[in-house]
Amino acid sequence: MGEPPFRQLTDAQVEQFDRDGFVVVPDVFDADLLDPLVAEIDEAIATVDALLEQSEDGRIAIAESGAITFAPHLVARSSQLRAFAAGPFFAGVCHDLIGPDVNLYWDQAVYKKHQKPRRFPWHQDNGYAYVEPQQYLTCWLALTDATAENGCPRVLPGVHRQGTLAHTYRDPLGFELVQTPDPDDVVVAEVSAGGVVLFSSLTPHLTGPNHTDEVRKAYILQYAPTGAEVLVGDPPSPPRSRQRADAPDRQFPVVRDGHSVVAK
Repeated sequence: MGEPPFRQLTDAQVEQFDRDGFVVVPDVFDADLLDPLVAEIDEAIATVDALLEQSEDGRIAIAESGAITFAPHLVARSSQLRAFAAGPFFAGVCHDLIGPDVNLYWDQAVYKKHQKPRRFPWHQDNGYAYVEPQQYLTCWLALTDATAENGCPRVLPGVHRQGTLAHTYRDPLGFELVQTPDPDDVVVAEVSAGGVVLFSSLTPHLTGPNHTDEVRKAYILQYAPTGAEVLVGDPPSPPRSRQRADAPDRQFPVVRDGHSVVAK
């Protein structure tokens, strides 16, 4: 965690994040800022959709035509999105929740379609690619209203304090927690377009199926402390190698010595 005084979040929001592993920050970005971003992301998603339609069974890994589409590493080919990812809101949140030296770790758009409604399984982000230090930050930006009906995030508060839990791969859904949560413990994190759900990489979460007639659109930005490493290998075996998360085209500095890199 960062040190007060906090720059973007309130003391109560930081306290909730520390206690529950997540916090919803509504109304961060307005339509004037989001619209050009969405237009650019739509083009990237359309390219991926075209590849899915040409592939066998309409699938590539866990992406599937009409179900869910992923477009990763958009900052590597978009100056607009690169500037957005290092902008004042995210730099401030990184200072408040991570610390004085932070890099972008990952970015991807995720569009949940309605033709083939399906959930995305219970998982921790650190269950997909094991990162040390384990706790990094996920910023789940709603590009359209995210509701219980169209697949908003659902989270399990407080479990982030237990570290990275065991996962198993379930085709075609992806990695899933071996032990699924009690439904009574789940919090539905609805958020309107322009709002952000902040959660720890150790917070179990899922998104439900899209039962509406519209695409649910989200852009996910993840940030890690400078020097973070990805452990390469398949658990429970020891890692084969470690890779520093510092690819310059997409894992660039966002905060240094407690200050926004862009603001310098």
